[in-house]
Amino acid sequence: MNATDRTPADLLRSALTADPARPLVTFYDDATGERVELSVATFANWVAKTANLLQGDLAAEPGDRLALLLPAHWQSAVWLLACSSVGVIADVQGDPAGADLVVSGPDSLQAARACRGERVALALRPLGGRFPQAPEGFADYAVEVPGQGDRFAPFAPVDPDAPALVVDGVELTSAQLVARAGKDAEGLGLTAGSRLLTGRTYDSWEGLSAGLFAPLAAGGSVVLCRHLGQLGEEGLAKRMTSERVTNSAV
Repeated sequence: MNATDRTPADLLRSALTADPARPLVTFYDDATGERVELSVATFANWVAKTANLLQGDLAAEPGDRLALLLPAHWQSAVWLLACSSVGVIADVQGDPAGADLVVSGPDSLQAARACRGERVALALRPLGGRFPQAPEGFADYAVEVPGQGDRFAPFAPVDPDAPALVVDGVELTSAQLVARAGKDAEGLGLTAGSRLLTGRTYDSWEGLSAGLFAPLAAGGSVVLCRHLGQLGEEGLAKRMTSERVTNSAV
């Protein structure tokens, strides 16, 4: 990390400057057979588009609370960094009724309806596919995001000491999140170029850290696996070899 990396969005900018072509997030869903690999540049482009959607079309402002009802998924990682880019608080698996806006996967739509603000739904289909028919009362992310700008500039600077993430009932500022991710990276033995495989879910700090923040802080990459239990030991060993995994947190 650079001394100026005090928000997750800053970490992404540093990664983009250092080596935009290297892999950052490789996602597997072992229930569907899906595999998606995003370079730093491609991931950053998704983040920029999503941040523009969040700030522009959804009129989100720094300090707004977004209930993030998504599983471990590459698009969930995009939303976490988009929130950081705008200054919106990502409340992971938070109460939609108390949020300013909600982002939901297909399995949590009913709960998400409790949000009285803007609602966005993700189909979580392969290649970022849209819903066959958008859920009533929700904007379909896959429909709305492609037309957004490829570059993002916040209307107001993001304060590193303002709340950025809530998970497991613990609230972290951007600066605290970056510091904690850096310590986790050391604990996991991550260095620049490390490739971490994880099957942890995105409903705890440990899952979020291993599945995004710690590899990003270290200058490494993550192989993010959903439904990893369906793979089996032999399949896992093959994946670790084929993906050149250097560290694991399963």
